[in-house]
Amino acid sequence: MTFDLGDPVGLGERLRAARENSGWTQADAAHEIGIARTTLVAIEKGQRRARLEELQDLARLYGTNLNGLLRREAVQVNLIPQFRKMSSTDDTAATVAAEAMIRMVKAEVELENLLGVTRTNNYPQERPILPGNARAQAEDDANELRSWLGLGFSPVADIVTLMELQLGIRLYIIPLDAKVAGLFAYEDSVGACVLANANHPIERRTQTLAHELGHFIGTRRQPDILHINEPENSREEKYANSFGRAFLTPARAVIQKFKEVTAGAKKLTRRHIIILAYFFGISREAMVRRLEELRLTKPGTWDWFVHNGGITLEHVKQVLGDRYSGEQKGDVAAHPTNLRLHALAEQAWQQDLLSEGQLAELLNVDRMAIREILDQFGSAGGDADEFPNLLT
Repeated sequence: MTFDLGDPVGLGERLRAARENSGWTQADAAHEIGIARTTLVAIEKGQRRARLEELQDLARLYGTNLNGLLRREAVQVNLIPQFRKMSSTDDTAATVAAEAMIRMVKAEVELENLLGVTRTNNYPQERPILPGNARAQAEDDANELRSWLGLGFSPVADIVTLMELQLGIRLYIIPLDAKVAGLFAYEDSVGACVLANANHPIERRTQTLAHELGHFIGTRRQPDILHINEPENSREEKYANSFGRAFLTPARAVIQKFKEVTAGAKKLTRRHIIILAYFFGISREAMVRRLEELRLTKPGTWDWFVHNGGITLEHVKQVLGDRYSGEQKGDVAAHPTNLRLHALAEQAWQQDLLSEGQLAELLNVDRMAIREILDQFGSAGGDADEFPNLLT
């Protein structure tokens, strides 16, 4: 792999500052890493490009890290003022969530800089919300995006991978306060960013991500904080909610599957709801609400179920049997959800650019969490030393 070590003059200045701050002379520092003093002088003046191995040795000698030496301008991602404009001043949970997302965005960008990686995206065209029926436009826009992605009318199998790897959205799923479902923000320097709550069941998270995808399409320049059971008090929220429902449960597919599942039945039962929700990968409530919206069942159907025993997990287990895997909340380990960030971290560690401790500090996690991240890649790919270099 070839690393972009940046502007040699700027790098030389940072090396000189790091050496002076650590109290080393040029002669002693050069001797310690096994190069001539004249070579170090040339590197600090930007007259000779430093080799990666030399930078690693100097970083260790100066008591700093390679990330600090290679860092270009500090990553500036300050979305807190934007979020504060749209939430109450005492909404601590939302502020904590916004700060967490900013930390993760900064960490990902710094890892990209360190590895010389240029992020690519595959953003569809923004569709500003027009005057008129926002819900109808959201349905059309969601169907258009599905077509653009080649989904047709099939269920969305993995919205995390779709958003992060296919569209190129920066996506993070971490534990948050229970009342915060997700966040969306866009900034030219870093692109689209989404955060979702790992403490919520996977069906709830899927719906949250589809909602934030709606903001990405319809109101890309406006940040969003989604709270649980948040009322639709704006056209933007009506659009995002409708977009999310239409993206996960396109009307044509729901109508067709509803007819198949309820064929021959005279009443809508819990079994029907459970099978439909499982097929589309959403919650039972969201499924019933969608059926109500499409007039496939009477308004108030979900409320009737709630007041008549609900649709419980026991009901789900009885219907799905072995297919039921449980509504896991913290199932991030079963399906890594910060895919790209973790992959970049593992690459930085494999290349000896950052230690476990430095990665833990950068990602704001403990050493055990870092080891779990690194082990995930190790167990999936085996020992990297066993494989030939197949990269061009």
